[in-house]
Amino acid sequence: MTMIPDLDISGSQSTPIIRSDWAAGRLTMQGDSYPENSYDLFDQVIAWVQGFLTQESRPLRLELGLVYLNTSSVKAMMDIFDLLEEAHEQGRQVSVTWHYDPRNERIAELAEEFKEDCSYPFVITPAKVVP
Repeated sequence: MTMIPDLDISGSQSTPIIRSDWAAGRLTMQGDSYPENSYDLFDQVIAWVQGFLTQESRPLRLELGLVYLNTSSVKAMMDIFDLLEEAHEQGRQVSVTWHYDPRNERIAELAEEFKEDCSYPFVITPAKVVP
């Protein structure tokens, strides 16, 4: 089995920073997500998650600091969370921690909506705000 290369995607004004660490079993995404074509961006993320869950038995952690998601980004995140749910139902250790700016209640509400559909550990926590 070949390890899927880690993702190291520099963010832009409309795309999140996305980094994966196969060895640590961690995927991080931070920033806004409203790319012109979210499938171009998220297909590689979904492929990485699928590859990790298929080839590894170790836990997988998602660390999110997403600030804004457009509709197609929400759909892509739902696909990722569904993969985690399937893995969890098969006895895999998966978890999500979503850090949000406490001044942005809308993203906290969105995270809560995602969490409702997940039976694995899904923590929504306010990030420290630098004044």
